[in-house]
Amino acid sequence: MKPLSDCHLYAFVDTAYLHGRAPEDIAQQLCDGEADLIQLRAKQSSLEEIRRMAAALHQITQQANVGLVINDHPSIAQEVGADFCHLGQEDFFKVGQASRLPPSAKTAWEGETPGLRFGLSSHSPEQARRAKEAGAAYLGVGPVYATATKPQAKPVTLEYVRWAAANVTPPWFAIGGITLQNLDEVLAAGARRVCVVSAILNSQNVVSTCRAFKERLRAR
Repeated sequence: MKPLSDCHLYAFVDTAYLHGRAPEDIAQQLCDGEADLIQLRAKQSSLEEIRRMAAALHQITQQANVGLVINDHPSIAQEVGADFCHLGQEDFFKVGQASRLPPSAKTAWEGETPGLRFGLSSHSPEQARRAKEAGAAYLGVGPVYATATKPQAKPVTLEYVRWAAANVTPPWFAIGGITLQNLDEVLAAGARRVCVVSAILNSQNVVSTCRAFKERLRAR
């Protein structure tokens, strides 16, 4: 895959939004739409189902030179050869049995899945600092807007995006409720990379919607 610094559109194969479509078909459409990263998120699936989907998606993303991210399951990510595993901070720090900054968490992570890179969600400046010190390859910054993907999460608003633009050095992706209608204000706040779930997966044409996001991001 290309360097993270050159990745701008982070898309998803989220089983909650497949609507009967095959995950492999959606992954191929996202690749055709020029997504830079694709995350497999399957909250309600069994480990064996996730393993099978991950292996199938890895074949597709490898051929397209697109990065594959596995949500929540570092052992599966490592097993199939994915580029990253993505975790919420509470899950990552649980690995090290620490409520504060590693090294304990990072050491535990590296001992369990050596060489696997990880991304972390963040919802505040303090969490962004923790993620950076933990060695995260990239950060998610959000949810910027209310989102059905995580209805219980309080939006961090564009204020956190502005803070991230001024203070976060690892690559970071704004996430949460981002659509083609509000993308310009997210970019105006300083974001140069975005994660998009429902606005792409619920669209009538995944490929063209994906390309529309990518074109707007390129224009920045």
